[in-house]
Amino acid sequence: MNRTLPVLSLVLLSTLLLFGCATKTPQIPINFQTIEPGGVVQRGEQRFKLLGKLLKLGDHLPDTILVKASDFQEVPLADFSGKVLLISIVPSIDTKVCEQQTHYLGEQGNRLSPDIERITISRDTPFAQMRFARETKLTDITFLSDYRDGAFGMATGLLLDDLKLLARAVLVVDRTGIVRYMQVVPQLSNLPDMETAFQKAQKLNGR
Repeated sequence: MNRTLPVLSLVLLSTLLLFGCATKTPQIPINFQTIEPGGVVQRGEQRFKLLGKLLKLGDHLPDTILVKASDFQEVPLADFSGKVLLISIVPSIDTKVCEQQTHYLGEQGNRLSPDIERITISRDTPFAQMRFARETKLTDITFLSDYRDGAFGMATGLLLDDLKLLARAVLVVDRTGIVRYMQVVPQLSNLPDMETAFQKAQKLNGR
């Protein structure tokens, strides 16, 4: 169902520079730690509470409705059942750490079996996601937008309080929709451990 897409609120736009993904540090550290959804993440010394229902390993991935950037259509996550999903979650694709995380998913992810669905989810508008995909030539990733009401963030415990952006995380979901791997990065200016996620996805795929 097509709808007119509203412009991102000034609140969202003004908060993007709060994140380490807006820094110019050439070498972005990889963080191998994780916290639970609903916990607290940091950017430097700043602390941000995560809102929403606590997603846990072994839970079904909540069947929220997102907007697919490639055609601006609403897509229930259940539509991806039957495939192993590698889901990369970022605060905003137009910032440095988020950009590198998404490049890693697209470029290094080409080593994975082609039937593993690689997905990036953010609260950027579908327009912004599609522009990014075209400019970076990362059109083999499925970009899904949670821009409308943060339903995905609230359903997974990954919505940042006040800022209303998504935390930095990576999920691996099996063919039945069960979450088998999850890393929620405790420091927003760090990258997640994408290699471990790749290994988990490839093992689950078994092909």
